Parts: sequence; structure tokens; C-alpha cells
Amino acid sequence: MKVLAILYDGGKAAEEEPRLLGTTENKLGIKDWLESLGHELVAVHPASTQRAIIQVSSSKEGPDSDFQKHIVDAEVLITTPFHPGYLTRELIEKAKNLKLCITAGVGSDHIDLNAAVDHRIQVLEVSGSNVVSVAEHVVMSILLLVRNFVPAHEMIERGDWEVARIARNAFDLEGKVVGTIGAGRIGYRVLQRLLPFDCKELLYYDYAPLPPAAAEAVKTRRVEDLKDFVSQCDVITVNCPLHEGTRGLVNADLLKHFKKGAWLVNTARGAICDKDAVAEALKSGQLSGYAGDVWDVQPAPKDHVWRTAKNPLGGGNGMVPHYSGTTLDAQARYANGAKQILENYLNGKAQDPQNIIVGLGRYETTAYGQRDKK
Repeated sequence: MKVLAILYDGGKAAEEEPRLLGTTENKLGIKDWLESLGHELVAVHPASTQRAIIQVSSSKEGPDSDFQKHIVDAEVLITTPFHPGYLTRELIEKAKNLKLCITAGVGSDHIDLNAAVDHRIQVLEVSGSNVVSVAEHVVMSILLLVRNFVPAHEMIERGDWEVARIARNAFDLEGKVVGTIGAGRIGYRVLQRLLPFDCKELLYYDYAPLPPAAAEAVKTRRVEDLKDFVSQCDVITVNCPLHEGTRGLVNADLLKHFKKGAWLVNTARGAICDKDAVAEALKSGQLSGYAGDVWDVQPAPKDHVWRTAKNPLGGGNGMVPHYSGTTLDAQARYANGAKQILENYLNGKAQDPQNIIVGLGRYETTAYGQRDKK
């Protein structure tokens, strides 16, 4: 059996901090465990003559990458959402031995799930491992936008001190209407964490209503029409999965229905928001700010428009690398979860149902906008 793990290089930081488990250096913390079972784990190296049970690499782009070279005979693929190996239908058709894909984290949209169903490849992720981490990042992003924090800090770094330039675009969160697109595990936790801020109203847009008791607990109201929903919100946060129904959901047409000067936060997936439409909305002042950590293709190109897009008042950009769901605490959770999934597979044990995205020839979740296929 061959297991291929595509992780990101942590460099000196990973050498100095062993809790950076999602790196090629620290290998999800599974090296000692595998060796205790009599397996061998080595990094991919062209000159290596060792037989590797698990091959670990960050190389994932292009036909000469370790990802494409080794996927052809791998039985198990382990990836993360933070440095994803994009498993297309074309690659799946070449991967004759592939039986299991493990996402060390949450979000398996880097895999062609329909192709996985067709080829009876199981896809599992570590459900719930990132929910607290991402929810906290959302609240932080909302506050830094509304309070105009980034331009204020940049001003201090430059040695300037012009309070009026910052204060003219700084507001309180109290009294604002905040809404989440998606009220699942992350979206609901965002609403929970916003309760103490005494917002004017907390809204949510979702294909399914929350149970009445859950909605009452966070004092939220569902708005069924998306354009009506965004028109009511001062702050909108995107917390839904990426699938056929949400790709490009926040586009130029929808942005026209936003309140003038609204703030938008996206920690879900970059492709849910049209990058050029968001940049134009910032430029025109339709959006006061955009923040998040997800990009359509990661790592993001150096010339990606979201790196520098700002509103006319000179602020409103809170974009960072994709790390909201990979805090050290989250890494411990998703590393342990990935290990458990792999251990279950090696020992023929049943998997935790909440972790299964694609079972044998069928979807086991509707989270990705799909119906179960028999």
C-alpha cells in the first residue's frame, strides 16, 4: 500500500515549532505512530531507494510534480485545504489504485467529488476540526474592518498620526445588522460569538431553517431571499461550502443589492466570491471592506487583485493567507482526526459517519450541494 501526503513546507518555523503538524517537516504527527506499527515514512526524494509506505511532499503543481507522479499508484491520498492537491477527474482516472482521500481539515472541494463517486473512491474529512478557529477569525475580521484597524496600524508603521483619516471610516459594531450566508457549524458559532456585541439584528441565509430553539438561542432571523438578505446587512460573512450552487454566488449582480458601504468577510472558499467583482465593489465604494483568508487557487498568485484592492478611503483590505482553520489548536485536532481515519482504514474499522463526504459510490452528505447517488 502506498499513501501520498501533500502538505506545505513549514521551513524553519516548523523545525522550531513541532506543533505545526500540517507541514512536510512534522507530517501530521503520524511518523512515530506508523513506525510503531512497523511501517516506514520517508519524504519523497528522487535519489531515494527506500520503500515508502507514506510519501510526503509539498510539490503539487504540474505534470512533473510529486503529486501527479505518485497519485498514479497511491492507494490513499492525504491533503489539507491550506495547500491542496487539486484532484481532478483526469487525475482520478489515472489513479487506478486510489481508494481513499483524507482531507486533514474541513473542505474537500479540491477533489472532483462526482468523479470520486463514479470511481468508488471514498472521501473523508475531519468534521468539526476547524469550526471554533474559523468562527473566531470571522469575528476578528469583522472587527478589524468595521473599526478600520489595518489602515490605522499601517499609519503608525509609517510614522504618521492623522486620527481624522482613520476615524472617518471607523464605526462601532453595536447597532449594526450582521448576517451570515450559511448557518452551519461555523456560521452558527459566528452568531453565538456576536451576541455580546449588541448588534441591531443577526440574520442568516440558508437553504434550511435552523431549529426554532437554536435560532432563538442566538436571536437570529432567517431571510429566505438572498438579495433581500444582503440588502438588510451592514456586515455579511460567508460560511457555506463551495459547490456548484455557491461558486460565484457573490457576483457583480448580487453586490449591487448590498447596502452601500457594507463590509464583506469570506473565510469559506475564495471561489464563492467573484474576485474581480469584489475588487470593483471596493473601488467604487459599494463595499467599505473585504477580509478573509481563502483564495481561488492556493497559494494565491502574487498579482491577485485581492492582495491590494482597497476602497476610496484607503482601507478595507483584511486579506491574509489561508490560516484561519489551521491554528496550532486546530492542527492538533485535524492531525488526530486524519490519523484516526487512516487507522480505521488500515484496520478495516467503520469510519465516523460525520467525517464521510463520499462513501463507496455515493454521497453521504448534502453539504456539497449533491444528492446521494446509489
